[in-house]
Amino acid sequence: MNLAKNIDKTFGTGMARFLKKIGGESASFGWRAYIVGGTVRDIILGRNSGDIDIVVEGDAIRLGRVIVGRLLPGAGFVSYKSFGTCSINVKKGLKLDLAMARKEIYKRPGAMPTVKPGSLEDDLKRRDFTINAMAVSISDKDFGRLFDPFSGMRDLKNGVIKVMHDASFIDDPTRILRALRFALRFAFRIEPGTKRLMKSALETKALETVSSGRIEKEILIMRKRERK
Repeated sequence: MNLAKNIDKTFGTGMARFLKKIGGESASFGWRAYIVGGTVRDIILGRNSGDIDIVVEGDAIRLGRVIVGRLLPGAGFVSYKSFGTCSINVKKGLKLDLAMARKEIYKRPGAMPTVKPGSLEDDLKRRDFTINAMAVSISDKDFGRLFDPFSGMRDLKNGVIKVMHDASFIDDPTRILRALRFALRFAFRIEPGTKRLMKSALETKALETVSSGRIEKEILIMRKRERK
């Protein structure tokens, strides 16, 4: 499946051309770049969330600096070296978030993960739900091509929220709140196995392993979405 036409429909005319330029800058270093996660979900649904998430099989911070220098002079730029990520304020209401394709290792429940470089599939595998584990290429040779190794499109069409693996809510208990947020936002149902895993995590008081700041952040996001 190719979603190139859906990009402009979701984010406005010219966005596909702009993203293709970013893919070209990435290719100049020998790296592939992809739109990922919730952005892909929103493109399929035709919802403009205001953020575009991009994963790079390479140095995302270096690519971000190139984008600002060549494509978006003067744009606001913030980098987070420990996670290999950066953010670029394109214009009011639109932000690019770039991240190195990575693996995540959780040393203990509720802890922030240790990050290591990885492939696109590694990056998709670490995500919360199948509907957020898809990618779209922004490389010139296959621009718009959908990568869906975990059947996220099927679950999106069926309105199902399904966790990626059995330890997901233990690794990051805030995903419990996220599952509820997506269920409310999209009127989706939570898959029975995922419900059982949520209940099990709550019974073991998994949310108590997470800092109050992270829980507050998820609640604020939920409230913000409800107001839209």
